Amino acid sequence: MKQILLVNDVVGYSHVGMVAMLPILTYLGHPTYNLPTALVSNTLDYGKFAVMETTSYMRDTIPVWRQLGFRFDAVCTGLMFSEEQARLVINYCKQLHGEGCTVFVDPIMGDGGRLYNGISLRQVELMREMVAEADLTFPNYTEACFLTGLPFKSEGLSEEEAHALLDAIIALGAKSAVVTSACIDGHSCVIGRRSDEPVSGFEQKLDEGPYFRLDYDEIPVAFHGTGDIFSAVLIGHLMNGEPLKHSTRIAMDVVSRLIERNRALPDKCRGIPIEQCLDLL
Repeated sequence: MKQILLVNDVVGYSHVGMVAMLPILTYLGHPTYNLPTALVSNTLDYGKFAVMETTSYMRDTIPVWRQLGFRFDAVCTGLMFSEEQARLVINYCKQLHGEGCTVFVDPIMGDGGRLYNGISLRQVELMREMVAEADLTFPNYTEACFLTGLPFKSEGLSEEEAHALLDAIIALGAKSAVVTSACIDGHSCVIGRRSDEPVSGFEQKLDEGPYFRLDYDEIPVAFHGTGDIFSAVLIGHLMNGEPLKHSTRIAMDVVSRLIERNRALPDKCRGIPIEQCLDLL
């Protein structure tokens, strides 16, 4: 049982971000806490939305937690809404890292070869600093390209290009990396690279090769929040002592099962009603 802190946005109408991750991590046996980066009315694809950034609350909360002696075994960061907020979270992660906390970074910035609305190149630069603190980072392919400056190839990558992409993420400072939504030689896959040395907090199987590739059959349904579900399942199994490659495969399979069960739902922007599907974890 590990104490996990989520630093992410809270969306009022949709099972995405922290709303999707909390029930999964709790179900997997980990007391889970939250430091919201913003309150968001709904996912942005509805066309209209309201956002209240919570940087001031975060700035006040962190010293209170320190005074109370609260400690965490792991922290996972997600969407940041300003330079000030990103700097605050980077510094907090550095402090937690120094106390033995495992740092997971989900560099939420974009998909499909482009940045999300409202994400600037300055935020990409700040996310590189965040990734530098990570024991494990798990960008999608688009985010990996923006982080590393390597070109986005809609036709997919070769095995050698995939390894170069993972190496470039490690060069930023991350100890290990998993890249989702990749395509190698025409096959949809998740690719990963373990650390060259042991990482506190989770198992990597250093006796195996540094790279791994896990293929999957893509389901032609686009739910919001599946990346958050993947992250939560991955972290939950890692913190239960399961190896990186194995935990990644489990997270992929869980996401596939959840999509299959819910693919007939008409409003994909609402995400997957995870509380009704915990039996699939």
